[in-house]
Amino acid sequence: MLKKDDVISLVKMALDEDIGAGDITTGAIFNGTEPGKAIVIAREEGVFCSGNLPTYVYGELDSSVRVAYNVEEGASVAPGTAVLSLEGPAASLLTGERTALNFLQRMCGIATAASRAVKALEETGIVLLDTRKTAPGMRALDKYAVKTGGGENHRFGLHDMVMIKDNHIKAAGGIREAVEKVRLAYGNRYLVEVEATSDEEVGEALDAKADIIMLDNMDYSAMVRCIGMIGGRAKTEVSGNVTQDTLKGLAGLEATYVSMGSLTHSVRAFDLSMKFL
Repeated sequence: MLKKDDVISLVKMALDEDIGAGDITTGAIFNGTEPGKAIVIAREEGVFCSGNLPTYVYGELDSSVRVAYNVEEGASVAPGTAVLSLEGPAASLLTGERTALNFLQRMCGIATAASRAVKALEETGIVLLDTRKTAPGMRALDKYAVKTGGGENHRFGLHDMVMIKDNHIKAAGGIREAVEKVRLAYGNRYLVEVEATSDEEVGEALDAKADIIMLDNMDYSAMVRCIGMIGGRAKTEVSGNVTQDTLKGLAGLEATYVSMGSLTHSVRAFDLSMKFL
């Protein structure tokens, strides 16, 4: 589960954004003492992922609200499954509904997409990675959801792994120059990944002793050729406009990883709804 300290500022911001000066609809109808019970229902098949965010949302809003999880984190759910049960003041349940569901729908959507991608790759041996193409401020949630769906996390940010991309290469004067400067600054402290778009660049990355070589936006035959050139001297990452539809086309490719920005930058919200009992 996600730690409260890692997400509580985001939870507070989301509640403040939604509630503002007050929930004028709920406040006009309820005095705050009326009891309420509700469930959150899955409207489609997918993977459940909460990160405990509903607990944190309602804990911040009203500590008397009780949130019960009816399915395990990462479990498959069918349409009609009551994934959560909630009990507490009806006004609090209503005021926190949209914020809790916004978090849940995004996280379940990412976990479901990751799970489907992992299944598409299961015969290939290629490991699914996410990217930094996450919603601003929600990276911890987005990457947690990818892991919940069975994928793996690429670097969290600019601070934990070196990735030398096309603009770094152009500004530095070449792949060799960029890698040399990184090694001079850090030695072997960080893994070094180099983006390559051609056979020539793959050769330069190999000569520079990159740990990982990203094969960026290459067609299948080019990837086969470049992986053969690399010959196990570096790990390989397939990247660039990878979709659920193109994953099965990677069968037979001896790549180490495939990264998918669409897991987090183009996620479809999972269909969930809250119903009062």
